[in-house]
Amino acid sequence: MTYQKTIDWMFSQLPMYQRQGKTAFKKDLTNIIDFCGVLKHPEHKFKSIHVGGTNGKGSTSHIISSILQEAGYKVGLYTSPHLKNFTERIRINGEEVSQPFVVDFIAKNKSFLDNQQLSFFEMTVGMAFDYFAKQHVDIAIIEVGLGGRLDSTNVINPEVSVITNIGYDHTQFLGDTLKEIASEKAGIIKNNTPVVIGEDQDEVMDVFLQKASEMNADIHFSSVIKHNYTTDLLGSYQEKNIRTALQTLEVFGGIAISETHIRQGLLNVVKNTNFKGRWQILQEQPKVICDTAHNKEGLLIVLNQLGKQYFKNLHIVLGVVNDKKLEELLPLFPKEANYYFCTPDIPRGLDKYELEVKANLFGLFGSTYESVNEAYLQAVFNADKEDLVFVGGSTFVVAEVV
Repeated sequence: MTYQKTIDWMFSQLPMYQRQGKTAFKKDLTNIIDFCGVLKHPEHKFKSIHVGGTNGKGSTSHIISSILQEAGYKVGLYTSPHLKNFTERIRINGEEVSQPFVVDFIAKNKSFLDNQQLSFFEMTVGMAFDYFAKQHVDIAIIEVGLGGRLDSTNVINPEVSVITNIGYDHTQFLGDTLKEIASEKAGIIKNNTPVVIGEDQDEVMDVFLQKASEMNADIHFSSVIKHNYTTDLLGSYQEKNIRTALQTLEVFGGIAISETHIRQGLLNVVKNTNFKGRWQILQEQPKVICDTAHNKEGLLIVLNQLGKQYFKNLHIVLGVVNDKKLEELLPLFPKEANYYFCTPDIPRGLDKYELEVKANLFGLFGSTYESVNEAYLQAVFNADKEDLVFVGGSTFVVAEVV
C-alpha cells in the first residue's frame, strides 16, 4: 500500500477516539499486551518517562524532550493527537517518523492487526515502541492518550511517572468527580517508581498519596521548584509545565544535565521538537493566536491571558466537539468579541448552528461559516491591523489553520 492508503486503512479499521468519540474507547489492555509480545517487547528496550494528566501533558513532554536533546541524548517523543500529519505523533529529536517506516510496519503486522481488531491508538502505540527500539533512543517520553490506568501506553515501566494535573475532561470515560478522574490517571503510578505531581490540588491529593503508598512509589511535587528560566513557549500556563518538567528531570537520576542544557532546552522547545498549537502566534497585524485548550481548566487560563492582550477589536474563530459541556465552557468566553462559529471537520464536531444557538444564550454573537478555513479567512479579512484574532475551542479547529 502507499503511505496514504496505509493511513486511510489505519483510520478506518475501528472508530478512533479523536474522531469518533466514546465508541472507540476500549477498557482493556489485552490487545496492546499481545501486540507488544508479537513485536518482541520493544517497550522494554529503552528508558522512558510516562506523562499523564488532564492539561499540560503535551507541553511538559516537549519541554522534557528539548532539555534532554540539548544534553545530547537521543530522545523519542510519542504524543497525540496530531495536528496535521500522522507522523507528528512519533518523533526522535524533533524528526517525525518516516512514511516508509509507517507503511512497512503496517504491512508486516497487518495480519495480526486485522485478526485482533486493534484500535487505531493501539496500533500506533505499538508502532512508536517498535520505532524507538529500532532507532536505539536513549530515552522516550511517552504521553498518555486518555486516562491512564487503561490507556494503551500503560504497559511501559518508566523511570518516572508524571501526572500534570486533574480537571474535568472525558468524564464519560473517567468519571464525574475529580477523585474518580484522579484514580484513573493515578493508574500510571508503578511499583517502586517515583511519581511527579504537577499541581497541588486539595481535592485529589489523597488519591495520589494513597496510590503512591500502595505502590511504594516516592512522590514528588513540582510546586517546590523555584527557577528563573525563560522559554520560547508563550502561554502563561507554561510556568506550571516548566516546573513539572524540571522536577521530573531532577527525579529521573542517572542523566547528565547542566544548567546550560536546561536554559537552552527551555529557550528552544519549538525548534528542537517542532511543537505547535500552544499559544502559537500565526501572524502579526492583525495578530492571530491559536491555542488547543479545550476544557474548562485549560480555557480558563488561555482566555485570561487573551484578556490581557492589547487589541482594538477581538475576533474569535470557535468550534468544538460534541461531547463538551457547553454550559461550563461558553461562560468563560468574552462577550465583547465577534464570533465566527464553525464545525471542525471530524465526525464528532458539533454542528456550527447548534454552537451558535448555545453561544447566543451566553451573550456570544457572530456568524456561522461552512468550514473552519472559511471562518478563519473571514476573521482575518475583517480584522484591522490593531485587532486580534483568536482561534480555538478544539484541537481540531487549530489543526485546520496551523
